[in-house]
Amino acid sequence: MTRIRRLAAPLALVAFAVVLAGCDMGPSVSGSFDRSLDVSAPLRVEVSNVAGDITISGATDGKVHVHGDVRVGGFGFGNPQDRLNQIVANPPIELKGDTLRIGRDVARQHNVSIAYSIEVPRGTSLDSASVSGSLSVRNLLGPVQAHSVSGSVNANDIGKDAHLTSISGSVEAENCGDDVRASSVSGSVTVTNAKGDVTAHSTSGTVTVRAPGGRVDSSSTSGSVEIRGANNDVKAHTASGGVDVGGNPSGNSYWDLKTSSGSVNIEVPPNANFHLSSNAVSGQIRTQLPIVIEEQGKHSLRARMGNGDGRVEVHTVSGSIVLEGTQQSSLKSQ
Repeated sequence: MTRIRRLAAPLALVAFAVVLAGCDMGPSVSGSFDRSLDVSAPLRVEVSNVAGDITISGATDGKVHVHGDVRVGGFGFGNPQDRLNQIVANPPIELKGDTLRIGRDVARQHNVSIAYSIEVPRGTSLDSASVSGSLSVRNLLGPVQAHSVSGSVNANDIGKDAHLTSISGSVEAENCGDDVRASSVSGSVTVTNAKGDVTAHSTSGTVTVRAPGGRVDSSSTSGSVEIRGANNDVKAHTASGGVDVGGNPSGNSYWDLKTSSGSVNIEVPPNANFHLSSNAVSGQIRTQLPIVIEEQGKHSLRARMGNGDGRVEVHTVSGSIVLEGTQQSSLKSQ
């Protein structure tokens, strides 16, 4: 029920956008606008758009620069040229105190597409949303929220937390200085070099996490899950797809790896220290590393590497489980 409520608003916006698109029955006209604003830090920016890509980047001159490429088409909502002239002369940009709002005048966006290119001071925090269009954010202190109904979401070089979602599109985050939450209903999710914890989920798509600085909570309903460079707690679940995790489950870290239909591949250094508890209902369990076997059955294995500080639990219903060394994996992938 909670998931349905969360999706209700974006889906309503999708329906609204479809209705607007259906009114586009005539020729379109195009134009652009540019605005520059002097602002004081810290600044909060809110950006929303019905149709059109949004690109937001941090700048060093302490100003806001907004460029918009506007397209107006169709009949039924007034003369397209008149409406274009109104938008170009008075763009949907509003600065009140330390909050800048861009694109919130939805009533003016019937059959209107605006592609935004926005520069803001690097210390800006951001809340952005798009119905139909991609979102790209880079070089901001943050925190950053970026959500798209139909389009990709990309965030690079974010200093604080990043919360990124797309219903129909890929989601990518790279070089974030704090926690990252990234999800897509229909698209892949990739998070690289996050300094904090990573939460990455996809309903129908692959999930990839590389070089996480903290814990990882990842899942896919229909797609594979791959994690590289994990040194803390890891949760990697998928219903239909493989699980591939590489790193070092040292200290008190706990790896929880599960798939219903797929194999699980675990890659650790030869000097790793952990307890392994694995179960493959209808598959083999193989290890290419020296281990101390504590208990072994036809489809189960309990064993220890080194002093057994960490804990790795693996379960698959239909697929194999393989434990191998990191160096062997690197050679195999070349």
